[in-house]
Amino acid sequence: MTNPIILQPLPVTLLTGFLGSGKTTLINHLLENNRNEKIIIIENEFGQINLDSDLLNAHCDIQIVEMTNGCICCTVQGELTNALHKLHAQRIAGELTFDRLIIETTGLADPAPIIQTFFIDDLIRETIKLDAIITLVDAQHILQHLNEHRVALSQIGFADRIIVTKTDCISEQQKNEIISRINKINNKAAIIVAINGQIPKSQWIDIHSFDLNDDLIINKGFLVINPLKKIETNFKILPLQNQTQSWTDNICSYLFEAGELDLKKIGSFMENLVEQYGNDMLRYKGVLAIKDNPQRLIVQGVHKVVGFDYGSSWQDPSEKISRLVVISRILPFDDLNQEFLKTIAS
Repeated sequence: MTNPIILQPLPVTLLTGFLGSGKTTLINHLLENNRNEKIIIIENEFGQINLDSDLLNAHCDIQIVEMTNGCICCTVQGELTNALHKLHAQRIAGELTFDRLIIETTGLADPAPIIQTFFIDDLIRETIKLDAIITLVDAQHILQHLNEHRVALSQIGFADRIIVTKTDCISEQQKNEIISRINKINNKAAIIVAINGQIPKSQWIDIHSFDLNDDLIINKGFLVINPLKKIETNFKILPLQNQTQSWTDNICSYLFEAGELDLKKIGSFMENLVEQYGNDMLRYKGVLAIKDNPQRLIVQGVHKVVGFDYGSSWQDPSEKISRLVVISRILPFDDLNQEFLKTIAS
């Protein structure tokens, strides 16, 4: 009897960014300088012909899976899920061998439904490990994109790291203005400036932004790496609703902070928060101190898909501070913060 093949979860990087931001250039640089690693690339563009597949310099270790019959964000619960299941079956059967997966989204895709696939689908959650969301920004046109296209705002808001391209085409003052605006939208993500897509692999691959981790670093300024992490157990799935937000820079970071919390009260607070404002909350993570419990309670979510799990124990009672960071469209923070403070254990 043959023993079943046991494989480590396949790491996946989600590469997003508006049209013309340089995603293909970045991938080409990776492929040219990383020939010892076998990579699967899933890419998607509008229309029946995928031009980017012809632009990619694929060598024998690279396999490109094209999905050209619709936007990836619209078919995420069907075509992408099926493609990932098929890749897993081929990997288990030994038909394909590869070390990592890169998903390059169309420039018009909102990352949210793609990310949710890695939370919701049981097989994908167990066999594929989301490493990070990398967003590329075209310095020449990003201000116009942010003013005219709401999806550009979402792409920046979801990012773990932001790579700014084409800065050689703008002035230093313009670059500082762009970085300042990006930082106001998402001040948890490291901002990296690229020259011709030549970014070292270590800057955007294997950065483990979704690993289970007890640390919650609050970013205080530019170029500070502040990864949010994902937990993969005890997920509560709530239905998404239509969103009708305007195309303004209405995404920012919120920090809820307190001491030890009452478990029932914080559970009720999170349920109400996610139910009422989950559609607006792009990414959120908390490391919470629960009264009479020695372990950290970790919470993380994307929109209305949220998970909870216990992490390591607090080493020092004085360190028991609860922090919840939310990257979201505009929230009534003052009112919500008062409700959060009511969860403090008596």
